[in-house]
Amino acid sequence: MDLPTPGQLRGRWAAWAAVNGALGSGRGCWARDGVWHYDDAGGNWVDLHHLGDGRAVLVGHDHECSPEPEEGFDPLVGTPDWWAPPAREAVRSYDFIGFVYGFDGVRWQRAGYAIEDGFRAIGLPALSRERTHHRITGALDREPQAPAAAIDALIDADADLTEDLVAAVTGAVGDPAAGARHGRAFREV
Repeated sequence: MDLPTPGQLRGRWAAWAAVNGALGSGRGCWARDGVWHYDDAGGNWVDLHHLGDGRAVLVGHDHECSPEPEEGFDPLVGTPDWWAPPAREAVRSYDFIGFVYGFDGVRWQRAGYAIEDGFRAIGLPALSRERTHHRITGALDREPQAPAAAIDALIDADADLTEDLVAAVTGAVGDPAAGARHGRAFREV
């Protein structure tokens, strides 16, 4: 699978969380208790569960593109046992899931199903630097736009965020202290 490692995702996911937190919409992107969460506010979500020893499980659902439970789809068929606890936790929280991917410390894997699972449709901003830039500039909706260098610095801080880094991106909009707190939470894994 061609996905960034959890370590590669962290700076971008934290940058997006920081901007959301500064703008007062931190519910859609957060980190706590070993889980990184993203919700697009349209019914689509992704959780990345950190399990220790470099392992992680990515679980989520896209309401338009993921298979539904009544289709008999089981994203855990043939997967290692350690994938199941985060999947069960997600089912308890969200009723059903559309995909589960496991990171064993070296590479990502998924069960051998051949159907579209909806993960790419969600548009997780952290999947690439370009996507993170695009989502941050779109969320700010202000002129002049934040300089690309300020967004790069926010990403490159790798969740070691300060109010100044957040303010350089958000300008006079929002609460940079709240944003920095949201972003720093991604360091606590």
